[in-house]
Amino acid sequence: MRLTSITNAVKEPVLDDFHQLQLGVKLKHARRLRGLRLKELAQAVGCSESFLSKVENDKVRPSLQMLHAIVSSLDTSIGELFSSSATEKNRVMRLRDRPVIETSSPRKSPGVTLENLVPSATLDLLYGSIHVVEPGGSSAGMIAHQGEELGYILQGELELTIDDTTYHLYEGDSFFFQSSLPHGYRNPGEITAKVIWVNSPPTF
Repeated sequence: MRLTSITNAVKEPVLDDFHQLQLGVKLKHARRLRGLRLKELAQAVGCSESFLSKVENDKVRPSLQMLHAIVSSLDTSIGELFSSSATEKNRVMRLRDRPVIETSSPRKSPGVTLENLVPSATLDLLYGSIHVVEPGGSSAGMIAHQGEELGYILQGELELTIDDTTYHLYEGDSFFFQSSLPHGYRNPGEITAKVIWVNSPPTF
């Protein structure tokens, strides 16, 4: 008897399976809550007022580095941008419910997609996400903030720079460091890198 394989048994999720976050709306809301004018926030993060306006209207996506600068100036975090989907009773996040943020790169290379793992309103001490980094994609600069973080390479490879040291990481490798040290990364490989990334406290 001839056996045939079932090719649809396991389906790799694609971005459309997740909930794309309306990033601009949330950033605009956070800015207005803090009583900041668009010009004031643009000056604080070192970008033009027109660029920030496009971000708030979801016409452009900021790089991961710029997004972090924006949320830091707004005294919030990237994790907090996901908080609308959280309730205190949440214990599980289903794959189909996982929200994502897409970032871009100023060098016209692929950006980074952040798949949220922990609704920020649920936990006070942890924030976790999957960083999906396409070949050539990067954090587009160095980031520093308070806390500690660790990561695990699920797939592909990652070139991680912490302070003045660069590490080449592969599938199965892990890393951990003080978040106050300037850090950034890029995918030097030929396949998509996926990294589980955890921050404590959720200041990222």
